[in-house]
Amino acid sequence: MPHLLRFSRDLEARLERLSQQTGLSKAELIERCVSDGVASLETQLLLESVGTARPERSIDQLLRESGLGA
Repeated sequence: MPHLLRFSRDLEARLERLSQQTGLSKAELIERCVSDGVASLETQLLLESVGTARPERSIDQLLRESGLGA
């Protein structure tokens, strides 16, 4: 599911530099960042919701509600 992402010039330059230094594509770097960020967010939200009864939502639903999903 492709998405259009817009980055600041600074962030784009940092990604380009990191891509050149590591040999990884910018797409791979972005995917790693998102994956690590989602894992961290899931952990944080799970810790915050311990003891509170909340309906469980899938990551797809969370992305749609945030405007990031399709």
